Amino acid sequence: MDEQTTPTRLTGRTGTYPEFTWAGVLVGYGIGILIAVSIGYLSLKLGFSIEGSELAAILGFGILRGLMRRNSIIENNIQQTLASAVNGASAGMMFSVPALFILGITDFNYPLLVLGCIAGGILGIAFIIPLRKQMIDYNRLAFPGGIATAAVLKSPGAGIHKAWLLVGGALVAALAHFISLKTGVENYDLGVVLGLPEYMNGIWYLSLLTVGVAFLAGKGGFFFIVGGYVCYWFLAPIMSASGILPDAATLQASGMGIADYLRLNLFRPTGIGMLIGGALMGIVLALPLVVSAIRSMRDAAKSRSEMSQDELPIQMLYMGVAAAFVVLAIISWTAVAEVGLGRGLTMALLGTLWIWVAGVVLSECIGRTNWSPLSGMTLIGVTLMILVTSGIGDRGSIIASVTVGAAMCVAMAQATDLMLDLKTGYLVGAIPKQQQKAQFLGTWIGPIIIMGLIVVLHQAYTLGSDQLPAPQGQALASVIEGILGGDVPRDKYITGAGLGALLSASGIGGLGVLVGLGFYLPFNIVLTYTVGTLLRVVADWKLGVLWSEDVGIPIAAGLIVGEALIGVVYSLFIVFG
Repeated sequence: MDEQTTPTRLTGRTGTYPEFTWAGVLVGYGIGILIAVSIGYLSLKLGFSIEGSELAAILGFGILRGLMRRNSIIENNIQQTLASAVNGASAGMMFSVPALFILGITDFNYPLLVLGCIAGGILGIAFIIPLRKQMIDYNRLAFPGGIATAAVLKSPGAGIHKAWLLVGGALVAALAHFISLKTGVENYDLGVVLGLPEYMNGIWYLSLLTVGVAFLAGKGGFFFIVGGYVCYWFLAPIMSASGILPDAATLQASGMGIADYLRLNLFRPTGIGMLIGGALMGIVLALPLVVSAIRSMRDAAKSRSEMSQDELPIQMLYMGVAAAFVVLAIISWTAVAEVGLGRGLTMALLGTLWIWVAGVVLSECIGRTNWSPLSGMTLIGVTLMILVTSGIGDRGSIIASVTVGAAMCVAMAQATDLMLDLKTGYLVGAIPKQQQKAQFLGTWIGPIIIMGLIVVLHQAYTLGSDQLPAPQGQALASVIEGILGGDVPRDKYITGAGLGALLSASGIGGLGVLVGLGFYLPFNIVLTYTVGTLLRVVADWKLGVLWSEDVGIPIAAGLIVGEALIGVVYSLFIVFG
């Protein structure tokens, strides 16, 4: 079979190539849950997510081809599509739902929020499917993540080898983190050994997950490191030399050391502002792509009647949109009693329109640049909901807005994930209709898994704490407090927002957000992240980029999965044991 150019031909010399099979579906569900838990945990730790498609492809390769001895590349593609659909809820919900817990609101309707996220995911998928031909067949957008995943699927021997490397990395990280948790040694104060001043904060976080994420990011994570070093090894020494560090009496009254005082009272609120400013500037920079996205929608509308047999019927998509809208309207109406029918319908209508527009824009962004301003789109969406619900009381407004906002965020994440996976399918000869069915099948379970994960981790560690900083959730919570007139350090937020916007305006995708995360997160995480970044630079330089892709990246992915799973299991023991 010519997998590159004849995607609908499924027979060859050895017979029929299986595509949509029970084996692929069940393996997809299992791997999807594994990835969703791992990347969800990572999002709360470091404040950003990673694409799960390539990780799903590697793990699926190991199971379907390595263990089950199946040899269909397109079956592997269906499994990877379904698995990444399950994981689609991790980025969507981790950027929004933690804001409720950080604001101290834990008595909302959990099943209702989960149902809203499922409805949002269906809306996002249904809206983006008609644009597949325009974006992939006609415009031929790159979707670099889709190309990388296709490369894994098209390398049989290398794929199985990568799977074993990933499993090995996971076992090492799991053992290391288990020892760290059992001994209670999660940090090492190298600063004391080197004689660094306390304000330079030379404490290292003992985490192979952080090293693995940094290796995956490569040079792209450099600016995240810069943010942390600017705080503690540039600004703090300048403040010390200028005599403007807090005195001993202030520190004693606060009950904190100098490093913690600086982070909580200066660097962290400034970092939150930078996250907000950088995310919003990302939307502004995406405006040229909005024009392209609108053109894609217009062209797709013209050719909609010509949709091929390879696509799901447009009537089915219309039904999905209508049903999801009705569910979203009911959820908006019933989230809080004070919302009322009129506001509920308005929220559902605005939310549906924003899902449609934002999903297309984000797909255009990730297709051209491999970067998605999801957090900025979420901030705008939740702000719209707060404006609609103003007047019903702060608590009710927050619950209703975040409930609908989480649904919108999941929808946007599902739209971009599906388009990226459809690019992979285009390159390996899959039938788009089968992938679209797999995406729908994976959408419902992700929100259930992620909601349970959030609750367990909050009970074990508390979201917003040093152990689980949840930076994106904190940024959203700060925006909500600011809109509702809460007691927030507005001067630091405004300063940080201006700085984050200026950095993002440099043209480097997400620069303001990356540097802002360096400001926000504890410096011990930044120091450990440095190790992974340096390892990637040295590996690319000394061993070659091909070695990094074939060996280094699978091991790094394993480090993430292993430590995350041990962290989640340990949380379960804390809560239920």
